[in-house]
Amino acid sequence: MNKDLKPKDKKKFLEKLASEIKSCQKCGLCKTATQAVPGDGHYNADIMFIGEAPGFYEDRDGIPFVGRAGKLLDFLLHQINLARKDIYITNIVKHRPPENRDPTEAEILACQPFLKKQIEIIQPKVIATLGRYAMNYFLPNAKISASHGVEVIMPNYVLYPLYHPAAALRNGTVKKTLILDFLRLPEIVKKVESGEIEAKDQNNENNAQYELLK
Repeated sequence: MNKDLKPKDKKKFLEKLASEIKSCQKCGLCKTATQAVPGDGHYNADIMFIGEAPGFYEDRDGIPFVGRAGKLLDFLLHQINLARKDIYITNIVKHRPPENRDPTEAEILACQPFLKKQIEIIQPKVIATLGRYAMNYFLPNAKISASHGVEVIMPNYVLYPLYHPAAALRNGTVKKTLILDFLRLPEIVKKVESGEIEAKDQNNENNAQYELLK
């Protein structure tokens, strides 16, 4: 994907990709879900949030993070003077797994090309993963308890693992940690913009993310 992609082209490509996601039948989830949930937000966002999979409300509405966890995410965005229209949010799996079970490796692999294309189109400065599954998509051996709130320099962007808002709703300590980590997001974006943090060369094939997505 061209690094100099114009915003109007980003919008067009993202809309086309959303149509492809909605008609996807690569795994069995499309048979049990109400609809696909491609993603939502700004096509030229500096921050891209990636969660695990749609839940009940997301499956119903076709929009990611609209349940209780989504309300907490909206609150956190407000704390850093952002709104949904300023960021882009999606999941590693685009259809809801039955009964909100964890997505399987096969289901994640089936959706991988879609997520790769979303990242290539939006070209975010920071990707904030929400929860263990989203983090492990990029960092297979990482532990969320040790990696949350720590910047990881990747090809073309900085990865920033966060606890999932749903986990924060179940655990007060996790919620406090998520809030503190979340408040650092504007600082990280500024570091990328200023060059204080610089993403690795995409051609570095030793990088785990490049190996995963190529």
